[in-house]
Amino acid sequence: MARIFFDHEKLDVYQESISFIAWLTPILESVTKTGDVRDQLDRASTSIPLNIAEGNGRYSAKDRSRFLDTAYGSALECSASLDVLVAKKKLELSLAESGKELLSRIVRMLMGLQLSLGQRNYKRETE
Repeated sequence: MARIFFDHEKLDVYQESISFIAWLTPILESVTKTGDVRDQLDRASTSIPLNIAEGNGRYSAKDRSRFLDTAYGSALECSASLDVLVAKKKLELSLAESGKELLSRIVRMLMGLQLSLGQRNYKRETE
């Protein structure tokens, strides 16, 4: 593992989001241009660790929560983008499901961080 220079690098959710990007990159390179879905998936996946890092650097729980919420939304956007690629027959379902398993872990970790900050009620998603 690489040396840690910043606090956000200690977060498991940050490391998982970097792993998701590493998993996704060869897929994005192999997918032929499909409208803007490929580019949007690239942007959304990149948004996850960037928002985790920025949020972790904030002092107030409300500020941290706002950035974690954006990362959460980006993870859901990645999941939907994988669905779109499958629907357009640009990605195999089994590969999309592998990505969704990674995203599911990221979403659960983000929900846990949000709950620990007391800034969001995830009851609906966890019932």
